[in-house]
Amino acid sequence: MPHYDVIVVGTGPAGNAAAYTLARGGARVALLEKHTLPRHKTCGGGMPMVVRDVLAIDVCNDLSPETFVEADARYMRHTWNFADPCLMPMNPEGSTGESARRPLSLWMVQRSVFDDALARRAARAGAELRDALPVRVVHTEPGRVRVLAEGPQGAWEGTADFLIGADGANGIVARSVGLRRNRALAIAIEVEVPHRWGDGHPDLRPDVCHLEYGAVRRGYAWVFPKGNHLNVGAGVFRPRQPDGRGDSTVRAELHRAIHGYLQALGVPANPDTLTYHAHPLPIWNGLDTLQTREHRVLLAGDAAGLINPFFGDGILHALKSGQIAAQCILNGTTSRYTRAIATEFQANFDAALRLARFFYQWPGFCYRHGVKRPGATHTATRLLCGEAMFQDIATRVMRRIREAMRADRTASDAALSLDETN
Repeated sequence: MPHYDVIVVGTGPAGNAAAYTLARGGARVALLEKHTLPRHKTCGGGMPMVVRDVLAIDVCNDLSPETFVEADARYMRHTWNFADPCLMPMNPEGSTGESARRPLSLWMVQRSVFDDALARRAARAGAELRDALPVRVVHTEPGRVRVLAEGPQGAWEGTADFLIGADGANGIVARSVGLRRNRALAIAIEVEVPHRWGDGHPDLRPDVCHLEYGAVRRGYAWVFPKGNHLNVGAGVFRPRQPDGRGDSTVRAELHRAIHGYLQALGVPANPDTLTYHAHPLPIWNGLDTLQTREHRVLLAGDAAGLINPFFGDGILHALKSGQIAAQCILNGTTSRYTRAIATEFQANFDAALRLARFFYQWPGFCYRHGVKRPGATHTATRLLCGEAMFQDIATRVMRRIREAMRADRTASDAALSLDETN
């Protein structure tokens, strides 16, 4: 039975980042993936270009953005019920701060390509990559963790001093060790539609991502550009049930939003022939314990619930959490892993959750008085890239919302008085 310093389960961004960091740090690592690589991963595939810094692409020659970035979006086109459009640059003239020196953008990737590139990079760094090997059982034992897996090639068993569970929202690691029992799951559905640039709506361009707020209650829909197709999806971030299940109307609502978006943008597609991919989004719902009592099993990425509750993005946070988990193991500080995650994410995500609860309850008001503001798209991009933090803007945003509410109330009262007079 092979023994490793660390077994990493899952070849998403978190698992690959952890395995690469550990291998570069001299640890003996097994990186396990249940599917054959490259494998499909349901995801919009939009991520802030600052992943370049997190992955240290500029100083490492073993990974190039050209291998996985299919489009570089620099504009957002917002709509309300597919009308009242607002096309805004992510980097308006007069931008200040870091974005004035280096323009911000969102990289659009296919997760099958991106995740495979990161997994191969981890393998080149020294991680032992084993795909098509689903983990069946995780046992915590005195002084070690034991993993049983079985795939088409047969059974596999290994032990390790530590294990990182980066196997997603429904991963077996958290279930096996009793972590993350009370999760908050959002629901998303998406399709991939072949597209030739120049067809359809004039704003269908490789540098524009589209966001629609009125077609989905407590959520939004999107159209993300890829190399030769569009990723069209919709998600409910505040479903009626805490975990999003048991609501029979959600799937139909998200399908309608997708069909409506395709029609509004002039993209020919037969709803009956589309392939729909549904997936859970484990959104942040407050800090949870992300390590076992003996500190030998750590959760990272989606398995740790590190989806921003406002935007629903998770790739950047997954990469960071994988690196944090790896560094805690290398530094012998696994007992402080949950606290390290809290330091990185808690204040920002807690503030994002407060704003999300308001935004998704009154999206029409927030669209008129927030999304359409001249600087809103730039601010959103800075938040996505980590150049701005939710806890730093929350007070200012809520003050503006209150002012807008008072103005709306005053205007409504004046209109009512006029009607009564007439």
